[in-house]
Parts: sequence; C-alpha cells; structure tokens
Amino acid sequence: MRLLITGPDASSRTVELAGKPVTIGRAADNELSYPNDPALSRYHLCLEPSNSGWQVRDCGSRNGTVVNATVLTGTHSLNPGDRIFAGQLTIDVLDKPSDSGSRIVTFVPQESGGIRRAATIVTSLEEVLGKAREGKEEDSKLGTARAVSALIRAGQELASHRPLEELFDTILDLALSAVNARRGLILANDANGTLSVRASRGEDFSISGSVRDQVLRERAALLIKDAQFEQALRTRESIVAQRVRSILAVPLQTNEEAIGLIYVDNGTTYRPFSQEDLELLTVMANVAAIRIEHARLAAIEQQEKLMQLQLAQASEIQQGLLPPGSPDVEGYEIAGFNVPCWTVGGDYYDFLPYPDGRLALCIADVCGKGLPAALMMSSLQARVQMLVESAPPPAAALTALNRNVAPRFPLGRFITVFFGVLDPSRGVLEYANAGHNYPLLLRANGEVERIRGGGLVLGLAPDVQYAAHELLLNPGDTLLLYSDGVTEAPSSTGEFFGEHRLANYLKTVGGSSGIEVIRQLLDRVRAWFGAPALSDDLTVVVVRRR
Repeated sequence: MRLLITGPDASSRTVELAGKPVTIGRAADNELSYPNDPALSRYHLCLEPSNSGWQVRDCGSRNGTVVNATVLTGTHSLNPGDRIFAGQLTIDVLDKPSDSGSRIVTFVPQESGGIRRAATIVTSLEEVLGKAREGKEEDSKLGTARAVSALIRAGQELASHRPLEELFDTILDLALSAVNARRGLILANDANGTLSVRASRGEDFSISGSVRDQVLRERAALLIKDAQFEQALRTRESIVAQRVRSILAVPLQTNEEAIGLIYVDNGTTYRPFSQEDLELLTVMANVAAIRIEHARLAAIEQQEKLMQLQLAQASEIQQGLLPPGSPDVEGYEIAGFNVPCWTVGGDYYDFLPYPDGRLALCIADVCGKGLPAALMMSSLQARVQMLVESAPPPAAALTALNRNVAPRFPLGRFITVFFGVLDPSRGVLEYANAGHNYPLLLRANGEVERIRGGGLVLGLAPDVQYAAHELLLNPGDTLLLYSDGVTEAPSSTGEFFGEHRLANYLKTVGGSSGIEVIRQLLDRVRAWFGAPALSDDLTVVVVRRR
C-alpha cells in the first residue's frame, strides 16, 4: 500500500508503507515531518500495520483527523481510495504500483495548416518533430540540438513543484533563453477570467489587438519578422522607442483552450526570430500551459480539501452545541435527534432545565441550508442558552429572542421556533410558537391531535409580541416536535411526505420508546425520499409521559 501526500503548496510525495508504523506531525522525530504546517499537531496521526493490512489512528491532535469526510475516532482500516485530511495535508491511499510501470501520456493536438499570411505561421508538435527528424544541413542539426537542450531544461524546471504565481516567472525566463530574446511578457486569464500580465521582463509593451485575438481565438502562433513593415505596429510610439523589430506571440494552449499567450520581441541590434524559434516557443508554450493548468487545478483541489476539513470541523463543533443526551425527568421519556442534509445545517433543538424543576424544550429551523444557516443557528443557540438564568415563560422568551435577533438578521432571513416549558408534576406544557410546524400529540387512546397556536417567525419585525398556550399531557401521551425536513421530504415523483403520513405513522408507535420512535421515523422518511442523504435538515424531539 502507498500514500500520496499533498502539502499546502500542492507539492506531493509518494510513501510506501512497509513493516513499521509511520507517524506524521510537525515534530522533527516523526517519520514524516511537516514543520511548516501550522494546522498539524506535533504528533498528529499514526499509520500502523494490523492483521488485515494498515490502519490510521489520531494521536490526540488539536484539530483532529478526517477520513473520507468523517472525523476520525478510534482507528480506521485503510483501503485504496481512502482520503485522509490532517492539518493542511491531504493523504490519498493508493494500491501497490503495477509491474508494467506504464504511464498515461496525453498528447495535446494543435491545429495544423500552412501560412495564413506572411507574418503568421500555424504549427503543430508533429510538424516540429518531423522537421527535426528530416533535418540534414549543419545549421539544422545545430538548431535541433539547441531546441532539444531548451526543452530538456524546460522539462527539468517545470517538473519541480512551485506555487502557481512563481511558475509564470520561470516560464518567461525559459522562453527568453530558448529564443535568445531580450524582452517579453506572459498574459494569462486570472481567477475572474480577465486577461492580465502575470510576468514581464522589460516595459512599455504595445501588442496589436489583432495579434492578441488571433493568438487566443484561433490558437495561432505568430512570427513578425520586422514590425516596421506592419501598418498596425510601426507607428506605435513604444515600438519606435524600444526599437522593436522582430516579434513572437504564441498561445498558452491546453487541449482546445488558450489560457493566455507568451509574447517576446527583439530590437534592431539583435538577430530576427526564425521559423525555428517560432516552432520551439510553440512547443514550449504548450508544455508550460499544461503545467500551469495542472498547478491551477492542484491549488483549487487543495482549497476544496481545506474547505472540506474546515466543514468537518464545523460539523463537529455544531453537533457539540446540541444536547449531549436526553434529560432525566421523572415520569417522562424525552429524546431528540438532528441530522443535517449537508455537512452543517440550520436546524436546532435543546433541553434547558430551569432552576425550579421545570424543563424548557426548544426546536428551531433557520431559513436556508449549509454554512450561512449554521452560523445563524449558532447565534440563536447562544441566545437561547442565556435564557436559563432568568427562566422566562415561553411567550416572553420568544418575544425577547425576536427583539434581539431581528435587527441583526440579513434581509429575507428568519427562523421558525417552538418554545415550550414543561411542568412535570402537573403534566402541563406551556408553549409559544414562532411560525414553526404545528406539533402532533398522540393521545393514549390512539387519537392524534394537531397542536395549534402560533405567531410570526423570528427575525422579520422586532416588535412582535407572542401569545402563550397550554397543553395537558396525560399518562401515555406522546408529543412529537419536528422540522419541515420531515414533512417536506420529497419522493421520486416530487410528492411530499406530508403531515398526514406523519400522523398515520405516529398512530403505529404504541408504547415504543422515544429513541425507537425517532429511529423508525427516520427510516420511513429515507425510504420515502429514496436515498440515504436527505434534501433538508431533519430534527425530531419526542416527549412521552409514562
């Protein structure tokens, strides 16, 4: 088994696992040390041989280890295709190399053709190599040797792992050296798709718009032997001032796309460029463009890996904000469950014991999904927790929460909240509802009631006053609180699970425990949806009076 370890700068190394354990961390005495990765712990993780192969174990690291988007607890048996995130490292688990040692090589074709006009030549790698094989004259042999030397040097320089921005300077230096030019620049698309200067030697360049367009749109390689004979160029002040005579402009081409161009020129005291220079620079630009694209994609992949790691850590933090277990209330069984449809979500539930023995129950659903909803949920959770000290009744609690969050929420954002306070001794639940789904109550006789009474969602207007309602829970009654991830789960035809199916299910639970009620409900919703993942965050709270 092998590991492909990619660092934060997109550099990578392959490590063979054989025999002894391998530790990874910042400390120098690790088998694999990465002292410049601040997100790694000194001793972050360990790879150990086991009876079935190899396993990975987190060494109590500060930021944790993620395996296949799941935070690692205990050990995980490694299989080819597994992906491990530790600090800013990405570790891919690979099979042993095959005996054939074959490599996949992609040759990028270029459009072939003859001279379109006197100053324009369209070439291809096949044409260049063909000319090198057929060259018989001494100058051709010398030219071929020069080209081979330049390409070997380019291969050596571009094979090293450099950040994307450093690549452009390296490529320009290689281009100038290969064709013996004194000035040049590289224009390439930035992250916004805008053509911009990425490297330059010299200043005050004037490039014809038609030259730029032909190189980029037609992927043509241009040789202008004498700019003084080009009407569009010879009157330009910079051309005259810099005494520019000979110009090369070739596309940075990957597959069928030109991502930029290399431009070089020479003055009157230098030799004019030749067709051989054009062909050499065309091939070199093609190699450079592939390397640029590889570095760009590697940087994007690294950013995505870091984002996945951060989301996994955010998910762990968010789950830590939910109740660690069910509250112990004599005569009652209370349980809750939450599962986000993405890594993090906007649903929330909580159990808040009041000092006088009552228990506050809260379930909420933030408008939207993902990270924005998770941030709003965390803000709400902090404010709900602060209510415990003052132990307000439900209506006052929602009124205070709304007054606090409404001025701070972005336009169009809101939260639905059901807030209840259970008096266990009397079996009375006093509650207020801010736009949340109406709870369902299964009576001991098997009848299901819809618990009405509500108000405006939180966050739209700061001066809303919420009304209080009461509900009596008799022995044997079961109260179900839920988010719309349950009732609005769609089937393959787009039909919602609906409140009526939820009510029918509730009639079948009988004397099941709260945990069993939640588990069976989740199975039914997933079966209805037709996939293990859900289309929305799902939260359920069950309160059952024994």
